[in-house]
Amino acid sequence: MRLLSPFIIFSLVTLATLGLSRILLMAWKYERVRKADGVSFILLQGVRFDLVLLGMLLIVPAVLTPLISLIEPALPSWILVLRIYLVSCFAILLYIELSTPTFIDQFDLRPNYQFVEYLKYPKEVFATLWSAYKLSLIASVSITLSAAYALNWLLNYYDPGETTLHWLQAPIMSLLALLVCFAMARSTLGHRAVNPSTVAFSSDPLINTLPLSSTYTVLYAMYENLLENSGEPPYGDMDQSRATELVKRSMQVPVESFTSTEIPTLHTQRAFVRRQKSLNLVIILEESLGADYVGCMGGLNVTPELDRLSEQGIWFENMFATGTRSVRGIEAIISGFTPTPAKSVVKLGKSQTGFFTIAQLLAARGYDTSFIYGGAAHFDNMKRFFANNGFATIIEEKDYLNPVFHGSWGVSDEDLFNKAHESFRAYPRDQPFFSLVFTSSNHSPFDFPDGRIAIEGSKKSTVDNAVKYADFALGEFIRTVRQSGYWDSTLFVIVADHSDKVFGTEPVPVKRFHIPALILGADVTPTRFLPVASQIDLLPTLLSLMGIDSEHPAVGHDLAQQIMQADTAQAGRAIMQFGGSQAYMKGDQVVILQKEKPPTQFTYENQRLQPGAAEDSALREEALAYAAWTMDTYHRLSYRLPS
Repeated sequence: MRLLSPFIIFSLVTLATLGLSRILLMAWKYERVRKADGVSFILLQGVRFDLVLLGMLLIVPAVLTPLISLIEPALPSWILVLRIYLVSCFAILLYIELSTPTFIDQFDLRPNYQFVEYLKYPKEVFATLWSAYKLSLIASVSITLSAAYALNWLLNYYDPGETTLHWLQAPIMSLLALLVCFAMARSTLGHRAVNPSTVAFSSDPLINTLPLSSTYTVLYAMYENLLENSGEPPYGDMDQSRATELVKRSMQVPVESFTSTEIPTLHTQRAFVRRQKSLNLVIILEESLGADYVGCMGGLNVTPELDRLSEQGIWFENMFATGTRSVRGIEAIISGFTPTPAKSVVKLGKSQTGFFTIAQLLAARGYDTSFIYGGAAHFDNMKRFFANNGFATIIEEKDYLNPVFHGSWGVSDEDLFNKAHESFRAYPRDQPFFSLVFTSSNHSPFDFPDGRIAIEGSKKSTVDNAVKYADFALGEFIRTVRQSGYWDSTLFVIVADHSDKVFGTEPVPVKRFHIPALILGADVTPTRFLPVASQIDLLPTLLSLMGIDSEHPAVGHDLAQQIMQADTAQAGRAIMQFGGSQAYMKGDQVVILQKEKPPTQFTYENQRLQPGAAEDSALREEALAYAAWTMDTYHRLSYRLPS
């Protein structure tokens, strides 16, 4: 029994720590817990899933310890290794639990793959944490180190020493340890082991994660990431030929326009606007600018410049982002690709060369193509993806001399726009160009220069003030380029990558995906486009407005004709990825896809998902088709231009 003391101590301390953390989180979100009638369920299932985690962590050392005890010279070293392992595991899980409130405050979910994904960018991550969450960071690290020291003392105090077993006892104890840990980790006699779907008892995604621990959700997300990259369908099986057929049918493209069997969605697109010379294109991707902050969309009164500009171009009243991260917005806007629970194609391996982007298409037509960013372009793998897929020039943080302001995420939006204008006016008049200009001032910890705006509230570094500054910089840029020689020959697109914080009690909080989108410049006639639209629709629509006939595989809708003829009869559609769930919205009907669950259907009304919508099997099949098509297309390398 003494040989098992490290495991018993570790297990008791871990169960107490995770249980206390869960209780505190429940108290914090009590109204949502109460609404879901989930107190007892969360507590009971919480113990169950904490045992699952313990089974996963302890199975290897618990099996090896009895066997190693037979080798007396090796036992002291093994006990030391075991103590280091247990203390390290405890420190990691405690730190993740201590970080959970901050993560929930940002994403309204327990930590997931994003928690570890950005560890490859320590400079940016630490700068953000230190600037925005300094006290929380210091407190979390201090508590973690103190608790780890205390656990180490306990394990040392109850050191099993040179306890050895009889040669018959050791294999029996190892076998028992294997069976117990395996049973704990599997936690069921059913066909499949338990997983997060086992405790998905509510329509509130956050509440469904409370029975889990944050270490478990991070580990499971890492497992899912490997699984999803293997190509296994995330939301259910569908024959790929059927999925492709449904996606092509929903593209609103004539059958005779499709040109390839090898690249199923490759098709010719004839521009609705006929021009003697095609226009330049500048896409301004605004960081974290959800509808909640835009005055003319019913949000806060912190975007006077964008509100004014919304009356001077093509304004999309119902544009929806495809996800909650910048790379998801880039994926949709630059390549027109639809989302999956896997990482964005900006970060996936198979899409690093030869993957279709609008830059690639325009470069083949003689356009000079560029990505202009105020931070380090290697972040989120952007530099590699862009450089290999059609962007000839990449301007980043190191390319700014004497910037007006330098913050945690690079230079200010003013510096960014000044650099962009400097680049655009240097082009000869007969040189067409395309540029993606990506802002960063509206990013935690919300650094921006003094003296530009009237500060809202008593504190400068807030999201409201950062949005207000970003809006100021945008307005100054548009005023400058209106006086330039390239304004009349260029389309300017202002669109958000995603909203600031995506949260809510719904399986997919559709309201939080609502973003601004505006097309200005050249000969654009001001209009307000009312139907639902997705970021993936921008690529074909822009090509059409630029006057470019093309051949490409993008599945978004060319909305140019609808816009210019003020046609609101056709219901648009949008696809939104939120954690492990996906929403497919067509008009006001929304199908929600969740892993290992049947699709559910809602009506989107008054900015809420209302249950009780009449089942539409065709809509459900279309929603599943997009999810299946996206994964298959990526893995088959069939989202590209022909050789």
